[in-house]
Amino acid sequence: MARYIIKRIVYAMLTLFVLISLVFFMMRLLPGDPFVGDKALPEATMANLNAKYGLDKPLIIQYFTYMGNCLRGDLGISLTYNRPVMDIVAESFAVSADLGIRAIIFALIAGILLGAVAALQRGKALDSFSMFIAMIGVSVPSFILGALLQYFLALQLRMVFKINWFPVQGWGTFAHTLLPAFALGLGSLATVSRLMRTSMLDVLGQDYIKTAKAKGLSQRKILWRHALRNSIMPVVTVMGPTVASVMTGTFVIESIFSVPGLGKYFVTSIKNLDYTMIGGTTIFYGALLIACTLAVDLLYGLIDPRVKLEE
Repeated sequence: MARYIIKRIVYAMLTLFVLISLVFFMMRLLPGDPFVGDKALPEATMANLNAKYGLDKPLIIQYFTYMGNCLRGDLGISLTYNRPVMDIVAESFAVSADLGIRAIIFALIAGILLGAVAALQRGKALDSFSMFIAMIGVSVPSFILGALLQYFLALQLRMVFKINWFPVQGWGTFAHTLLPAFALGLGSLATVSRLMRTSMLDVLGQDYIKTAKAKGLSQRKILWRHALRNSIMPVVTVMGPTVASVMTGTFVIESIFSVPGLGKYFVTSIKNLDYTMIGGTTIFYGALLIACTLAVDLLYGLIDPRVKLEE
């Protein structure tokens, strides 16, 4: 067990090292100059700016300096905002994390329930309804769904029925979180519900389920003690990528609903060729994905006793 954990941590660190290296060199391949806007700056000003941010040094020196700073938790100074990237991330990620956690909770709870109900009611109306919701979640992108929710549930309800339940944009109250969390989480809900339905159908046909029924166990005990626990394994497997997908998906949703999260800074940094801000946010979310995947690998063996965490 200890060897497996150490091995997975080492792999995670190597992956993070490769990610940081790729981000650094890919940022330098972007066309254009972060200090050149609509008007060209004097050469002396350009030289001073390059010297201030260390861009006048050889590329290999910049790389080792950047790697050393990252090891200390220093992602550099934003070229656009002239502030430490970590300060911006710490300040704005709280909002993005709030929205993402709400969307993940919604996707997991509703997806597991829909998938389980669809499997138990196979071929019936509830099964068809659950798969219809899943099809919408897979087919409709989150930014289109967000715009549709704004139009129908915010604008039309307010204009036609004089109901002001859902704000169009903004952040601050519980009502502001409903539409963006739903738009962000529906895609993951669809994935979870489809996996849950397929896995549940497979588990319900296993011999140990038939044995439990033959022993006279109630339907509820069979569902909670045997079927649900074993059926949820595929959902646990995709939790890492799902969490990362939801968290990075907040970029677009935050723009649509004017949520003051990290996505606003990321979009602005791309427009301004802010190397340090682009790299910092990319590394931050990459590290988040690696951490989620590592946590899932370790959690997998705790949930399913058939999985042995060994060489």
